[in-house]
Amino acid sequence: MTKQLVEAENVRGVITMNEMYETKYFCNSAEEWQAAGVEQLRLSTVDLTGVPTLENLHRGVEFALKHREQGSSVYVHCKAGRSRSATLAAAYLIRLHCWTPEEAVQNLASVRPHVLVRSAQLEMLRRYYQQVCGESS
Repeated sequence: MTKQLVEAENVRGVITMNEMYETKYFCNSAEEWQAAGVEQLRLSTVDLTGVPTLENLHRGVEFALKHREQGSSVYVHCKAGRSRSATLAAAYLIRLHCWTPEEAVQNLASVRPHVLVRSAQLEMLRRYYQQVCGESS
């Protein structure tokens, strides 16, 4: 899938929301991504119950914005693409459009119906929204 992501999707950044043990045998290592010309940012978050930290939401969004400014794409992934990566993608949409967390999640779900942002993740998105948009939700 690496070749398709790099050539067809212009991916030059990857945000891995998995913990190290989850990706050891099934995903590219940082070195393999680098060899393909792709920068990797790992924001380890526990599966199922984990919530990305506020700091990691900021780090991930800044990483994605940097690549956007350079005209390249970022691939954000976890295991199922339902919760951890969706939380980061929602934070990106909040930063880009100042959408409320609910609007960001609803937008994601409209194109990826299997998205499942849990209440603790939504609460973290509300904190992120307050920081970047300066309003309470």
